[in-house]
Amino acid sequence: MSADDGMDALERTWRCCGWLLVALVIIFSLIPSPPALDVRAGDKLQHLFAYALLMGWFAQLHRETRVRLRLAAAFVALGVALEFLQGLTSWRSYEGYDMAANAVGVLLGYLAAPPRGPDVYHRLRRRFLSRG
Repeated sequence: MSADDGMDALERTWRCCGWLLVALVIIFSLIPSPPALDVRAGDKLQHLFAYALLMGWFAQLHRETRVRLRLAAAFVALGVALEFLQGLTSWRSYEGYDMAANAVGVLLGYLAAPPRGPDVYHRLRRRFLSRG
């Protein structure tokens, strides 16, 4: 396996895991009884954490501000769309504060991404390539 193959495999794996996270957010946003934290404001904390994770995960791959801003806009739009979809169901409800928690989560994920936060993806990539 060449170094290029290793980078491609790691990037594909990272992206696949990221899209799995997106799918889980969508599923948990639309099923009737998603798992819940049994703490005060647990629902809002779950929203905040989920969207911070999504933004932080994909920001690991993209260092360009322009790309990160597009990702942030896409994740905020996803949160808004899912909230409106919840309002159309008989088993979930629309909550504006959930959209705010999603947006704050995206902001936190953006701020925690490299260079301010740990550069997990590129560290893994260097480690993965050094084994080849």
